[in-house]
Amino acid sequence: MNTAEADAFVHAVAKDWISAPLSEADRSLCRYAEKLTLSPSTMTPGDLNELRDVGFDDTAIHDATQVIGYFNYINRVADALGVEPEDFIPPWGK
Repeated sequence: MNTAEADAFVHAVAKDWISAPLSEADRSLCRYAEKLTLSPSTMTPGDLNELRDVGFDDTAIHDATQVIGYFNYINRVADALGVEPEDFIPPWGK
């Protein structure tokens, strides 16, 4: 994959992961991340089993959950405190 193809892939995933060309494992991980982000109280053991069924072991699931949780945490902190994006960082995709 060249740089242009990689950029197009990243933008496709960021824009709409559901229609992006993802592997089944990546699709399951995105589904898990979305659910954990938007409705964490609805998580069930079935969500973990879906990840296991596509090849994630418990260490990978733990690590992914930590990363997803951290991003959710730090975004909520930034939103609560009114943190503005750095002005020296151009908007993503520009």
